Amino acid sequence: MKNIYIINGHEPYESSPGNLNRELVDRAQQQLQALGYSVKTTKPAENLDLEHEVNMHLWADAIIIQAPVNWMSVPWSMKRYIDLVASASFGQLWNGDGRSRENPAAQYGSGGLASDKKYMLSLTFNAPEDAFNNSSQHFFAGQSVDDLFGHIHLVYKFMAMSALPTFVCYDVLKNPQIDSDFVRFGEHLNAAFPARNA
Repeated sequence: MKNIYIINGHEPYESSPGNLNRELVDRAQQQLQALGYSVKTTKPAENLDLEHEVNMHLWADAIIIQAPVNWMSVPWSMKRYIDLVASASFGQLWNGDGRSRENPAAQYGSGGLASDKKYMLSLTFNAPEDAFNNSSQHFFAGQSVDDLFGHIHLVYKFMAMSALPTFVCYDVLKNPQIDSDFVRFGEHLNAAFPARNA
């Protein structure tokens, strides 16, 4: 990998200016550049040049989606971005749904063209870590974060991209541990993106 595209999926609200997600994007950009990667960023909530965004997906070897969790998914502007970029990238990142006329019931979702690319979700949650992977917790009922975000993972799987491990900052409103989150984030990036200049 050489080129990394970071998408800041925060949608600004009066009570949520996006400082944490912006800081995570900035830290990722600085750290990955220091590791020898070429890094570019975008913020779908501010502007959207669709042709440019498709071209950036073609340029990137890996995509990092940095987003807060709004109502159990990415914010609406980030979901709109995913929908529009995915649709506009037909013939470039995917080429149909992978089925054949001879066997139309088999292998739906295998038409991706981006098997040389990776992606990573980096999420900020109000939910505590203990809410996940725990069947005694009633809301997620044993689901993992990746289970909850299966719909986003499937978009990139449809394009044949492979997932890097997901990073999560938990409980950022009621019980924030931001300093330790930053340390964990740096370690996570080091593991996912080995130094190119070593």
